[in-house]
Amino acid sequence: MKERGGVGGWGGRLVAAALVFSGTASGADLSVAAAADLKFALEAAIPEFKKSRPDVEVKTTFGSSGSFFAQISNGAPFDLFLSADADYPAKLLETGLAVAGSEFVYGAGRLVLWVRKESPLDVEGKGLAVLEDPRAKQIAIANPRHAPYGRAAEAALKSMGLFDAVTKKLVFGENVAQAAQFVESGAADAGLVALSLALAPGMAAKGRWVEVPVSSYPAMRQTGVLLKRSMGSSSAPSASAFREFLIGPEGRAVLARYGFVPPSP
Repeated sequence: MKERGGVGGWGGRLVAAALVFSGTASGADLSVAAAADLKFALEAAIPEFKKSRPDVEVKTTFGSSGSFFAQISNGAPFDLFLSADADYPAKLLETGLAVAGSEFVYGAGRLVLWVRKESPLDVEGKGLAVLEDPRAKQIAIANPRHAPYGRAAEAALKSMGLFDAVTKKLVFGENVAQAAQFVESGAADAGLVALSLALAPGMAAKGRWVEVPVSSYPAMRQTGVLLKRSMGSSSAPSASAFREFLIGPEGRAVLARYGFVPPSP
């Protein structure tokens, strides 16, 4: 396998942002570390949240969940962590870096196979099997070492009996947003990316996609948690308020527009 990097566009900017800690929150400011698949959903959700809390400035940083786990473990000054899985928040709870009882599932993530509109690949007719097509020379996924969507992509390929056939074609984005950028820019021929990104206006206008069978990869219960570092600070009420918004009807409605299925009871 090989790694690719350095592609421009919004995916590349997400990687750079993920490597820089946000400044310590002041006043009513709220610093959120969010999985890369949330970029467009949160850009839509925050204005809705601010209708009832105009005093709160929500500062978001997007990247891979594993990278954020490492940053938070090393003292990054975030108030709220929105992961693409449940494992990283659970680990933060175990180490005492997250507030006990504050974890919440904000949605179930889904995986899609995405190609540009002009691609000759018949994704609609063949689904994942089209990745064996010789014209699919490079297939982008998030890096499975620290991105839940990358692990889901690998699991799906193995479940469908395709992993060995396509493993030499895989190229890795730092996070799922960069993997999507690889395909959008033409640096890759196809990509296994988040449904939330495929539904974003920019990508929706440029590509075609099919959903990967949810039975082919572990359920992605995307989970958030309040971070203990901010408790007792002026940002704590804002973090709690944003948490309640995301699991309330208004927040759920915005997330649903970007493909985040409400969590099972």
